[in-house]
Amino acid sequence: MAQGGGRSPFQITLQASERRWLKALTRRGTAEHRQVTRARIVLLAAAGWTNRGIARKLGLAPNTAGKWRKRFYKEGLGGLRDRKRPGRPRAFPAAVVAACKAIACELPATRGVPLGRWSLAELRTEVLATGLVDDVSTTTLWRWLEEDPIKPWQHRSWIFPRDPNFTTKAGLVLDLYQRLFAGQTLGDDEYVVSADEKTSIQARCRCHPTLPPGRARMMRVEHEYDRGGALAYLAAWDVHQARLFGRCEPTTGIQPFGRLVEQVMTVEPYASARRVFWIVDNGSSHRGQASIERLEGEWANLRLLHLPVHASWLNQIELVFSVIQRKVLTPNDFRDLVEVERRLLGFQRRYQQTAVPFGWRFTRTDLVQLLRRLDESERLAKTA
Repeated sequence: MAQGGGRSPFQITLQASERRWLKALTRRGTAEHRQVTRARIVLLAAAGWTNRGIARKLGLAPNTAGKWRKRFYKEGLGGLRDRKRPGRPRAFPAAVVAACKAIACELPATRGVPLGRWSLAELRTEVLATGLVDDVSTTTLWRWLEEDPIKPWQHRSWIFPRDPNFTTKAGLVLDLYQRLFAGQTLGDDEYVVSADEKTSIQARCRCHPTLPPGRARMMRVEHEYDRGGALAYLAAWDVHQARLFGRCEPTTGIQPFGRLVEQVMTVEPYASARRVFWIVDNGSSHRGQASIERLEGEWANLRLLHLPVHASWLNQIELVFSVIQRKVLTPNDFRDLVEVERRLLGFQRRYQQTAVPFGWRFTRTDLVQLLRRLDESERLAKTA
């Protein structure tokens, strides 16, 4: 512990989350120097250093160390932020501010600039080139954009349904989730199965062993790894019975998917069921009318229903895959594919012991309302 100087009345005790945040800030390559310095002051203060000792170690004035110690003591992490500077900022006409925001909201390519999006420096260059103002700082531009509800630096991917029979196809699936088909309630001997493939599951053997969480340390996973190949996990989920069937295959295809179907349809209660509805997407393993004829011809009580294109979000098996990704495959640290398969099938057996049906609430009525809103948005976009 550094010596020298009196004991400060503002003694710092850090919570584990605060310590992690401050240490992460000191290691962040993109962090501003002044923010890193403030974090180091607080960390040293929490370790028992005096203000004078901190100042000597970091090459600061003692009153600077005292200032940020006191700020953190009274305000926590928020006290390390810059406060608004006194004085009135330079005034710009509202029309100029609006024009600058409009440029920020344009795609750079529409102005002949070879960029995907604006940075503040590039936006400033473009604003000055238009002659709107003689000069403006990037800080001022940032303040204008930060205060506006439109955030032009953000983006969200989207896609409109393009299947002309989207409502009909999706409606059939949503009805089945409600145990309805063709206006009739399903019988006790009728089942609904959601199926798909999770492809390219890699075995990544880390160059150094993964370290478990420890005192004041999160789990550490080596960045470098050797590739141990990839496999596919094919799964079927009984929507109402919460039963999970799955298998690992070297790859996807008609035959691997056929083996999954056989795995389900040869056991009870599906073997003797009156009807088993299989819900699938439009993957190559089960695409089009040919797949319907093939599978329904092989299994007399099987009915294959395809979701519309770009509607995997309506396939309940994707919820199972999401659970598997979070609980089994992240972080990806496997010696080989044998270990991957063992982990997947082991989790499948474990999950089956506690699984319950998903609380699916999205109905055909919700679908109609959603598509109506999308149609309205598209109409407004075309008239804008």
